[in-house]
Amino acid sequence: MKIIEFNSKKWIRIALINFFIVALAGVILRYKINFPLPFLNQKFLLHGHSHFAFVGWVTLALMATMVNYLDKSRVMTSYKKYHWLLGANVLTAYGMLFTFIIQGYAFLSITFSTLSILVSYIFIYHYWKDLRRIKENNHISIWFKAALILWGISSLGTFGLAYLMSSHTKVQELYFASIYFFLHFQYNGWFIFSCFGLLFSYLMENTPSNLIKISRKLFLTLSITVGPTYLLSITGFKIPSFLFWTGAISGIIQLTALVYGYQLLKAIRIRPDLSLTKMTTLLWSLAYTSFILKVILQSLSIVPYFETFAFSLRPVVIGYLHLCFLGLISFFILGYFNALLSSKHIKLNKSGLLLFIFGVILQEVVLMIQALNAILNEHSPNTAIVLFISAIAMAVGLAMLINSGKHKTSIIKKAIA
Repeated sequence: MKIIEFNSKKWIRIALINFFIVALAGVILRYKINFPLPFLNQKFLLHGHSHFAFVGWVTLALMATMVNYLDKSRVMTSYKKYHWLLGANVLTAYGMLFTFIIQGYAFLSITFSTLSILVSYIFIYHYWKDLRRIKENNHISIWFKAALILWGISSLGTFGLAYLMSSHTKVQELYFASIYFFLHFQYNGWFIFSCFGLLFSYLMENTPSNLIKISRKLFLTLSITVGPTYLLSITGFKIPSFLFWTGAISGIIQLTALVYGYQLLKAIRIRPDLSLTKMTTLLWSLAYTSFILKVILQSLSIVPYFETFAFSLRPVVIGYLHLCFLGLISFFILGYFNALLSSKHIKLNKSGLLLFIFGVILQEVVLMIQALNAILNEHSPNTAIVLFISAIAMAVGLAMLINSGKHKTSIIKKAIA
């Protein structure tokens, strides 16, 4: 008997509640910048916020939607194991949230981080086995297989950081290299590849040949560049010139992904059978725009002038990370949720989504202003307050999404029956 399905009340609500908690932690972080809050350690809260965002929101959402793909593909397997794995993922996420807030990097927080990685390995093993049961649509399976591989590879950055801390290594560049390694293969690997896999699985119900060709070309471009473009993250360090040029050439090659992305966008627009809602179209358009900006900004780091600002200015770093996390990944996931629910005549709260979108865009604009002012050595008045307001807007918007799901419980149950 199947215990877990994607559109169940339980997993939709847990994912959205977790996302709201991520946003709430962001509100507290922004509040603490503007007003006194002495009983909370800013650095500890930041660690809890980021770890919970990765595991409790994005990873949980991706795991659940990928299991949903197995279900829709009529894969005969025990879905009970995925129920337990998703539950274990949530437990480790909350464990990291609270222990990082209380003690920062210490025994308990590192333990929960390690358990989270263990859960990911078990999921990778079982999902890979079940994915092999799908004989058709190989152009979709390769996205998910690559995502799983890159997810596993990203954990090496975590283990590298743990080793450096345990051995009391004092080479700061090695710490940053480990952190950037984890972030790169999460953002550009696990997150993006699984999102493209989900997108093509949604578009491929009638398997049009033009989309298959686009999928394969896009996959080839991203798969051959995802590893070498990590070198762009460490160009500020003293690395051999051949490694710099390897990263630089890969960054240039990666720009061709924008061409295939545009072809994909055109192909989607001429598909009347998709019947995407205006809100899903908006969310995915914003996600695609963020993808364009991400690829361009990543490629610009090749230029020494831009590379200096990319790694030395905090607003640039935060803006880029949030562009990827909120603008690209989260917008896509919310759009995917809305697309699946809309096919059953259910919609996420429109006002909540619009308020969340407003908060994200406002935040990115203000961070860009902060970055430009820092480059010009000018002061940025009141930007910290505006960022606090944007964080509140995102949190309130997500709270409205949770509330909308609560009132449609019975409808959702009928839709997934």
